[in-house]
Amino acid sequence: MRNPAVPAIEIDSLTVRYADVLALESIDLRLEQGNICALVGVNGSGKSTLFKALMGLVTAGTGTVRIFGTASKAARKGNLLTYVPQSEDVDWTFPVSVHDVVMMGRYGRLGSTRRPRTEDRDAVEYALEQVGLTSLAGRQIGALSGGQRKRAFVARGIAQEARLMLLDEPFAGVDKGSEATMTSLLQRLRAEGKTILISTHDLAGIPRFCDEAVLLHQRVLAHGYPADVLTTENLARAFGEGAVHGTA
Repeated sequence: MRNPAVPAIEIDSLTVRYADVLALESIDLRLEQGNICALVGVNGSGKSTLFKALMGLVTAGTGTVRIFGTASKAARKGNLLTYVPQSEDVDWTFPVSVHDVVMMGRYGRLGSTRRPRTEDRDAVEYALEQVGLTSLAGRQIGALSGGQRKRAFVARGIAQEARLMLLDEPFAGVDKGSEATMTSLLQRLRAEGKTILISTHDLAGIPRFCDEAVLLHQRVLAHGYPADVLTTENLARAFGEGAVHGTA
């Protein structure tokens, strides 16, 4: 049973190293259920490592990560969270259809025969309808536009029935129309109780649809309402004075 009092994400004193490289240091972060949170930082600030830690894919030097009160690896195996990758992380030439990609979200729920049941097919049809891709279900995934590809992976998470969605730069490389469609979709998912953590460089768009923001640079520099986090002073700490004032 769901307990709304339990945080969607709870990280305590998390430190992650890759050999001699410090990726994350003493991260403390708590995200409540049913919010959209922006994750902001320069390339190399630790955003991808944080996503991997949430999915239980990296070994922490110190600290703990819990998803809805469950250890991260167990949460991933239990379909509590889903990940929407950056476009460059996907082989778009792979011969799978949009329907196939969305059905992948059901793999953790299939029985021993690994054959989709009626409930699995219904979940996929529902997810495709939610993201507006029903008519493109049979198309090869690489034949879609950038925005449609992103929506297909969100549909995979919907079919998976994941409660936490991690989105890595979903607005990169998409046009304004696709961005607006995606934003509307994320707001609907939030209204249904989903928790969404989204890494983005679109600072101007964050206040329009995000409830909170996290500014990251190996450590959490600021966390709270977007207006309180995305101040000139905070952004200068994260991006440098030149970047904030347009001279970098």
